[in-house]
Amino acid sequence: MITGLDHVVALVKDIGAAKADYQTLLGRAPAWQNSGEGADRVLFTLDNVTIELMAPSGFTATADRMRALLDDQEGVLASLCFRVADMGKMHRRLERVALKPEPIAEVESSDAASGAVLHWKRTRAATELTRGVRMFFLELAEERPKSAATEIAPIDGLDHVVITTEDSDRAAALYGARLGLDLALDRSHHDWGQLMFFRCGDLIVEVVRRPVAGGDSQHDRLWGLSWRVADIDATRARLIAAGLDVTEVRSGRKPGTRILTVRSGTCGIQTVLLERAPKPAD
Repeated sequence: MITGLDHVVALVKDIGAAKADYQTLLGRAPAWQNSGEGADRVLFTLDNVTIELMAPSGFTATADRMRALLDDQEGVLASLCFRVADMGKMHRRLERVALKPEPIAEVESSDAASGAVLHWKRTRAATELTRGVRMFFLELAEERPKSAATEIAPIDGLDHVVITTEDSDRAAALYGARLGLDLALDRSHHDWGQLMFFRCGDLIVEVVRRPVAGGDSQHDRLWGLSWRVADIDATRARLIAAGLDVTEVRSGRKPGTRILTVRSGTCGIQTVLLERAPKPAD
């Protein structure tokens, strides 16, 4: 019933600084901006996903909870928001698999710049039952506007979102059996632990198990983002010219991929860029 990953939410301390950082990183302009309910929001919408930057505003209970989650960090990944085709059916499924969804809410948002309005239906699973990862489910009435490219070699979309776990069996049961995502890969290696890839639209939810002494076996963690680019060398040159700290390009674990790590300008969120080799012509 899940058709894709609609957006990821990143809590940030300073919305102005985060907006500037992500416009530089993505090479794209914000597509939507608004404020309300204790938060300022800036959204960048790419080919296959939206990243929503959200900063606490004022001194409401919501803003205070966001500050507690940030805990003096510059930024942190906070939520996954899955897109669904039929909210009623999704809500019934969440109830059947004991994820205790909230009642379906009708939501409206207006863009501060254009005045455009978007509507969607939303529910949220109980976080204590999704292993500590906040999960929302949305049915959009209209498509969001896309973020226009402002630089050469912009980022095109999200390749995968990375979640770390200490209990791969229970994580697999959550993302596969309960949420219904297709398990495309399950592989272990003595150097980097266990990897599980779950297809979600045209991107991957990657669940990684790297046992750590004293780790939390009850809770998983949103760890980082891997963005998709068409020309990683050109994107690297652009980011270096903008003053970002990036690594050299290296081969990815998947054959035919090249990756680099972005070490600054991401609000402290673990960030990788990935280029896929072109598919051979038939």
